[in-house]
Amino acid sequence: MFSKLENLERRFEDLEQQLSSPEVFNDQDRYRQLTKTHSDLKLVVDAFRKYTDMKRDLEENKLLLHDSDPEMAQMAREEIKSIEQALPVLEQDLKILLLPKDPMDEKNCILEIRAGTGGEEAALFAADLFRMYSRYAETTGWRLEILESSETGTGGLKEVIAIVKGDKVYSRLKFESGIHRVQRVPATETQGRIHTSAATVAVMPEADEVDLNIRPEDLRFDVYRSSGPGGQSVNTTDSAVRVTHIPTGLVVCCQDEKSQHKNKAKGLKILSSRLLQLEQDKQHAQQAEQRKLLVGSGDRSGRIRTYNFPQGRCTDHRINLTLYKLEAIMEGDLDDLLNALVTHDQTEALQAQAQA
Repeated sequence: MFSKLENLERRFEDLEQQLSSPEVFNDQDRYRQLTKTHSDLKLVVDAFRKYTDMKRDLEENKLLLHDSDPEMAQMAREEIKSIEQALPVLEQDLKILLLPKDPMDEKNCILEIRAGTGGEEAALFAADLFRMYSRYAETTGWRLEILESSETGTGGLKEVIAIVKGDKVYSRLKFESGIHRVQRVPATETQGRIHTSAATVAVMPEADEVDLNIRPEDLRFDVYRSSGPGGQSVNTTDSAVRVTHIPTGLVVCCQDEKSQHKNKAKGLKILSSRLLQLEQDKQHAQQAEQRKLLVGSGDRSGRIRTYNFPQGRCTDHRINLTLYKLEAIMEGDLDDLLNALVTHDQTEALQAQAQA
């Protein structure tokens, strides 16, 4: 682990030299990329330097144990005790910082909430969940924009789809996917009976725009004589172009222009648009499959979390965590829940790494 940390520190120092170079600064794309890498490394390098400083302080204090001044020796003993307590914690932090990062963590996310079992009460709960996430986004400094929503007549939500934008949004909200269950007395309940309802939540990383990289060897161009009415040379020269994208079989024909070059350029533009649409359709299909896996059937059984209003408690069943602060949670105070889920995920990753 420590040899890896030393290599990262050397890389960090090299990046600092590159960032101070006028040549790099003038290349803004490269500068932004290096700045991002530098920022990512800074956290782990700062922790490593703190660790090495503490190790050095530990050795120096051990030498002071033999000092002729009793007070100095006592101070050294106290400092040694403090450092020895802090080092294992810092070492654990370093292990966590070295865990492989989820490449999706930096992304914005698409948040989808749908009413499940429970009729109108489930729709009201879906609206409460959306308000909870909206408040959390607001207090965290994120931006939330509704893309689509379907409301009921009583203030509930059949479904709502929103995009949440900000710093490392997906890294925090990705654990929210699943079935959320509520236990409470509905406003329409005259006999005070507790009802159980459910809503489904799906959190997905925002898909980037697809960057098309069409290789020349994947294209076949055929030229032929234009057909149909035309001017002096339209029907007499090989100006029409057929462009075939070999991997997908997509074919575009263009013969509107008199120039073969113009028809070729037009054909490539149309082909690029169709390939982009094809790639987006594929992404949407993958998202739909991911959504199906994330939210389950929307019934009461496959729950990840229960919100019990009579007892004022919120229980996350995946990590057996119960918090008696439901009112605050519904107002968007989610940090205790999310921090616990992040810690649990990191612990599992460390255990898997140790067993590998």
